[in-house]
Amino acid sequence: MTIRITLKRALLGVLAVVLLALAVGWSGAINVAASSGHWKVTEWFLHWVMRNSVQTRSYWQAPEGPADPSGLVSAAGHFALSCAGCHGAPGQRPSPVMQGATPPAPNLSINAREWTDRQLFWILQHGVKYSGMPAWPAKGREDEVRRMVAFVRRLPGMTPAQYRELTGGPFGVQGQGRFEACAGCHGQDGRGRGQPDIPVLGGQRADYLLASLRAYQTGHRNSAVMGNAVAPLPTEALEPLAQRFAALPGLGGSHPSAADPLAWQIIHKGLPDRELPACASCHTTGKRYPVLEGQKASYLAARLRGWRGAKETVDARKSHATMPVIARRIPEELIDRIAKAYATAER
Repeated sequence: MTIRITLKRALLGVLAVVLLALAVGWSGAINVAASSGHWKVTEWFLHWVMRNSVQTRSYWQAPEGPADPSGLVSAAGHFALSCAGCHGAPGQRPSPVMQGATPPAPNLSINAREWTDRQLFWILQHGVKYSGMPAWPAKGREDEVRRMVAFVRRLPGMTPAQYRELTGGPFGVQGQGRFEACAGCHGQDGRGRGQPDIPVLGGQRADYLLASLRAYQTGHRNSAVMGNAVAPLPTEALEPLAQRFAALPGLGGSHPSAADPLAWQIIHKGLPDRELPACASCHTTGKRYPVLEGQKASYLAARLRGWRGAKETVDARKSHATMPVIARRIPEELIDRIAKAYATAER
């Protein structure tokens, strides 16, 4: 007896399979308990799909040379606060609670060897569904992701002593005091531990520091590293932190170097033909603007270039987004020169 497979019968068969799947799901027969784990074939299939997806998408979406080793301290600080609980760290076991997940977070001292830098970048930036691995919480901050790629790449060969040094030692991000936790990256002296991506906070205006902390805490200022660092702090703790860093010696008390006449002109007079106002028109007066004299040239230049990349900001009147508009009016070849003039301020 031959059964003819018609289009109607095929559609009815598909419908029956769908209804059966829905009935099984509705019945609660499928065990979703993390304690039950996966079948071996399920575990293999999910990891196979994930690896293929990462390999394909990182090839098209991740940049070339995605690792930036210039900011290992800030990356280590973020890792200690956000990642070590799940993945562990050199000399530190992961949280038993987080290891109860299905699947548990891998040991990166082993797992990092299995991925290329571009694949690590894609995973860090986009996360992985159904694995507990979140996407990078600050969109548009590829600079932070690049620094984390460089840090993760070093984990397989990193000693516990090296990890403690990067995270600020016993009084760093693992410390008990709030100032000590911040000093893990920013330094006990507020000078950023010599890191090009961490600004000098000593001598900065307290009102500006307080406004920045509040902006990071509410998400109005975009940084995964700082946003995560200040998220658990009570609002009443922010002002004492700002006051303590502001009281340290560092910025201010000087004038931008006049060794570069064109940079000096932009700082003090601007470029009227490009509708570029003088930097000093804001940064030497109002409390809402930061002190720039004595700030690291690398940090200032990176901030200006970051604002130039904020293409979605076209109107300085919207969302207090003045700097992206101004930064795009500064000629690219003058950014480093302006930053250096501020950094080598004459006293």
